[in-house]
Amino acid sequence: MTQVFGDKGVVIPVTVIEAGPCAVIQIKTKEKDGYDAVVVAFEDIRKGLVNKPKAGTFKKAGVAPKRFIREFRIEGESTYKVGDVITCEVFASGDLVDVTAKTKGHGFSGTIKRWNFQRQRMTHGNSRSHRVPGSIGSTSSVSRVFKNMKMSGHFGNEQVTIQNLTVVKTDKEKNCLFVKGGVPGADGALVSISTAVKGGVK
Repeated sequence: MTQVFGDKGVVIPVTVIEAGPCAVIQIKTKEKDGYDAVVVAFEDIRKGLVNKPKAGTFKKAGVAPKRFIREFRIEGESTYKVGDVITCEVFASGDLVDVTAKTKGHGFSGTIKRWNFQRQRMTHGNSRSHRVPGSIGSTSSVSRVFKNMKMSGHFGNEQVTIQNLTVVKTDKEKNCLFVKGGVPGADGALVSISTAVKGGVK
């Protein structure tokens, strides 16, 4: 993340995202596949890192081997063709986008870190139970723990979509988007950017 200055000198926090170039390697149609979609690939890698099925797909599309492959569903017939290159120019300043990525993984975490629980007393008879969650159910009735009880467990490393983020500006030379606010994932993580589904609020 960094910051840019708006027209009136207001500081805008932004996340810089490298948005391409992405090569179109397959076009899926409703007649053949049951739905319409565009399959794109990103980041060049050497040929030895690609297995035979993927190598055949890249060869058929006439595209150099790529590290990441993602599919985007569309409505109606695609305007793209196999072999086309998609850059950040598909977005413009002021556009609303949805950004999808996997969040940072925190492993097995306690309730304070995972659910923002408040810790218990440090004194007044509490000698050991400072960061424990407390009671998770009754004894005689219902004699079980209810579903969806907030407890310790795996935290993070799940797919999250942040909606209605504003594109502040684009850098065509470096294929970068400056998106207002934060996005999911650690530095260098793979993110998917699409036009906002609920584009009513900026």
